Amino acid sequence: MMVIEPKIRGFMCTTAHPEGCKANIDAQIKQVQTWAKTQDLTDKPKRVLIIGGSAGYGLSSRILCAAGYGATTLSVSMEKPPKETKSATAGWYNNHFLERWVEQQGGQASSIFGDAFSDEVKQQVADEIRNTMKQVDLVVYSLAAPRRNKTIQGEPVTYQSVIKPIGNAIDVRTVDTASGQMKHFELEAASEQEIDNTVAVMGGEDWFDWMSLLNAEGLLSDQIQTVAFSYLGGELTKAIYGAATLGAAKEDVERYCLRINHLLNSDTHSPVAKVAVLKAIVTQSSAAIPSLPLYISVLYRVMKSQGSHEGCLDQIVRLFDSGLYPQADQHCAKDKPYRYRLDDRELQPEVQQAVTELWNQVSEENLESTTDFSGYRSDFLKLFGFDWPDINYQQGVSPIP
Repeated sequence: MMVIEPKIRGFMCTTAHPEGCKANIDAQIKQVQTWAKTQDLTDKPKRVLIIGGSAGYGLSSRILCAAGYGATTLSVSMEKPPKETKSATAGWYNNHFLERWVEQQGGQASSIFGDAFSDEVKQQVADEIRNTMKQVDLVVYSLAAPRRNKTIQGEPVTYQSVIKPIGNAIDVRTVDTASGQMKHFELEAASEQEIDNTVAVMGGEDWFDWMSLLNAEGLLSDQIQTVAFSYLGGELTKAIYGAATLGAAKEDVERYCLRINHLLNSDTHSPVAKVAVLKAIVTQSSAAIPSLPLYISVLYRVMKSQGSHEGCLDQIVRLFDSGLYPQADQHCAKDKPYRYRLDDRELQPEVQQAVTELWNQVSEENLESTTDFSGYRSDFLKLFGFDWPDINYQQGVSPIP
């Protein structure tokens, strides 16, 4: 037994609390079950592969499919198990508690831990699908990683992504998640090599490789759909996201989306491969992007006050319910046949205007009054199992559940 406390280093928390991670899973399951009671659940996916299913939008997709649709799910992620004196990663706990709940309901859910970029893990997943599910109806691509290992002509190559502007250096203003201190610094422009490497890591090639393998091995059902998650943002985040290395990678995702549709002989007007542009929320990935913690804190304040705020699971439910598997009277906004715009509420002019006004006012002295930083920080801690009510974090707990 040990007391597990949050240890925040930069944009990461290096510890995770098992009971808190269970509370996170339980809360999302409860929300999904409440929603599902009023839904027609026919024609929903029953066999789902989630690449990057241990956290964020990937995890919420898995919970919706498992607890809402009763689907068999297989998640692929890079997570570390617990030791007697060290907690597991939050993603390991998330998978563990979700799978335990599914098993108690008589369903099937499993995970493969490893490098999703690697050919070995891809083949392991393909074999697992063949042996347990035969085929899959939905592939969710929600992979976020800082580097990618690839073998080219028998030689190992490692690509390292960077979060940098393209063209010119920029001044960045952000807030430290642990201390609440404002930080200002200059971020230099990315080199062409850094842009290419970031696209190689966070672009669409790996998604295409996954779909090519699954298709070649006959593991995609006639009802197959696949979706990758993206973010575009507005003017305030353009310099660090849309017009930066991350934006170049997201453009590459869309190019490969078109290639996947061509590969699967998909109707261009009703494509089976989609890109979902989602709103800015607190995730392990967004916390790593300079200025986004501050931007999200301001955005949360505005959208909560206007009643339009959505959390991670809210976004996924709306995507599935009005986009991927729409009800008769619900249709998700699109700006391209393959691209859903779940960021429509974030980018409403009145929202962006209010965010811009607060952004221009915020300082370290008025952080609490001009932003929802406390809400941001609470959501961040909950990702790792902390700051959940009714849990005594001073009490010892076994890191091995």
